[in-house]
Amino acid sequence: MNIPSQLKYSADHEWVRVEGDTAVVGITDFAQSQLGDIVFVDVTTVGETLGQNEVFGSIEAVKTVSDAFLPVAGQILEFNEALNDAPDTVNRDPYGEGWMIKVKMSDPSQLDSLMDAEAYRAAIG
Repeated sequence: MNIPSQLKYSADHEWVRVEGDTAVVGITDFAQSQLGDIVFVDVTTVGETLGQNEVFGSIEAVKTVSDAFLPVAGQILEFNEALNDAPDTVNRDPYGEGWMIKVKMSDPSQLDSLMDAEAYRAAIG
């Protein structure tokens, strides 16, 4: 299971990469493996400001639909439009080209409530 050490992780299996005051968010390798083949990523919250742990979109796999939760509060700046044509990118490269959204963080201290790679590895067993 790939769990990059430079990222932060939520209990809902989202990851966060900090770039200045912006957070890049996606789902973890563990989450994509549990979902199976992803066929659609739906994010209709671009431009909205959401609180920590609010639903920012949904991920549709062949057998299920799962909500995607915002690990840090802020304004949704951008959706990875490439996922419209190739949602399976999340399966192939969850931490790279499979990123989902960019968020302008309203409270960067919320990052402290997220897990590091070691804690996330322990949480998923």
